[in-house]
Amino acid sequence: MAEPGRAVNSGPGRVLVAVYLLFAVAATSRAGYQLAVKFQDAPVAYLLSALAAVIYILATIGLARGGSGGRRTALVCCTVEFLGVLAVGVLSLVDRGLFPHDTVWSRFGQGYGYVPLVLPLLGLLWLRRTRPRP
Repeated sequence: MAEPGRAVNSGPGRVLVAVYLLFAVAATSRAGYQLAVKFQDAPVAYLLSALAAVIYILATIGLARGGSGGRRTALVCCTVEFLGVLAVGVLSLVDRGLFPHDTVWSRFGQGYGYVPLVLPLLGLLWLRRTRPRP
């Protein structure tokens, strides 16, 4: 029988949930404005910002909810987020024409102080640290 791990939404996990919530609100607001007002200027960049917003929202819910379902949701979101930041970060440096306007993940999240690059790593580390032990 597995020994329960530390609750993912307790202690430092609460700070992680708060930061994810902040990014969910920021990315959703930014993407909403971009899609509503400037979509024709850079549709790919703005759709990626919207995708980032959805991932931040789902990660927030998963981390806040905890339990096996919440952990699974957060794990998937943090993994997709990290891979997205890496892919968009590289592409935004290699070919500026692909992203004429920044996304949340452009240049590895430079516009957000590189938090988008670090946040999923912290999330994955926290999920690993709090996982149930066999």
